[in-house]
Amino acid sequence: MTDLRSDTRDTAAAGRAPDAPGRAPEYVRAIAPYVGGKPIDELARELRLDPLSIVKLASNENPRGPGPRVREAVAAAAAELPRYPDGNGYALKHALAARHARSMDEIVLGNGSNDVLELVAQAFLRPGDETVYSRHAFIVYPLATQARGARGIEVPAHRYGHDLDAMRAAITPKTRIVFVANPNNPTGTWLAAGAIEAFVASIPRDVVVVVDEAYDDYLDPPQRSPAIGWIGRYPHLVVTRTFSKAFGLAGLRVGYGVMDRAVAGLLNRVRQPFNVNALAQAAALAALADTGYVEESRRINREGMRSLEEGFAALGLEWLASRGNFVLVRVGDAMRVYQALLERGVIVRPVANYGLPEWLRVTVGVPAENARFLTALGEALAAARGSADG
Repeated sequence: MTDLRSDTRDTAAAGRAPDAPGRAPEYVRAIAPYVGGKPIDELARELRLDPLSIVKLASNENPRGPGPRVREAVAAAAAELPRYPDGNGYALKHALAARHARSMDEIVLGNGSNDVLELVAQAFLRPGDETVYSRHAFIVYPLATQARGARGIEVPAHRYGHDLDAMRAAITPKTRIVFVANPNNPTGTWLAAGAIEAFVASIPRDVVVVVDEAYDDYLDPPQRSPAIGWIGRYPHLVVTRTFSKAFGLAGLRVGYGVMDRAVAGLLNRVRQPFNVNALAQAAALAALADTGYVEESRRINREGMRSLEEGFAALGLEWLASRGNFVLVRVGDAMRVYQALLERGVIVRPVANYGLPEWLRVTVGVPAENARFLTALGEALAAARGSADG
């Protein structure tokens, strides 16, 4: 075995830096890091804009800000910042167990639901294993796969959404995890509960099926997923949820997964201690109790979606019907339009990295933000056409 310390001394003595990055596995060095929506402060610095004048509709955040109960809970929890948080998240797990009629040992908390997705990958993947996911699905699925040296099988999409039959057919003896996003990010497509359950039931029990329901709270009540109630029938099912979207807590990073207790035990073996901070736990607990906040967020989102769709129709643009708090709109040269929008102080999300180079993803904002975006979009489209003609 090579001793990295002795190599470091030798290369330092020779006046050269050690090639430590070269010792990382090739599959790690090949990862293209995840890039989120451009922050407001970054755009303000780049274009010398007033941050207060910028509208950000890039990251599927709830534009309302936290409710008063959450603000009060965070202020009270701040007094305990010198102490570590409850590493088991007892109070939050207790509330989630009551909400979903599950036991506490079937719940795993995460630093956002993204953390739970990573925990599943860490617990079940080895180099050479395989995962299955859809084209145009959340980019964390292939990233989490590649980070473990596993191979991702991307299944062609059907009408920009999941083709469950094709995904089932893509499973091999090497498959360890199947990822399904419902509703899907970034396309907003959605599958009815019956189709999802039939798919889960058809998957071999030694393959973990992750149903990512980050946007479920934006669905109307008849469409909301009952998948958490299926855990007892399907021990290979993991359902993930988040407080980042409808609950408005994206900045605190708190989510959770519900699963068979044996699977939860494995995830807790690889979970970082104190992975959900004290403020996040307090805020999530308060947010769960504030049912009116989520209902109002859903109403504002529904009305905002309608205004965006009407604006797209007036501009003669194609869009995808969405069940989330965002919508995909086809603008042609998406990067050119995106840059023109930035110059007008509006941030949206280009999605070429999802195989959608002509589309922009737009988060539904409050009415003033939606109106500002639509005005800027009309100007950006005109500018992009003028530039292309010139």
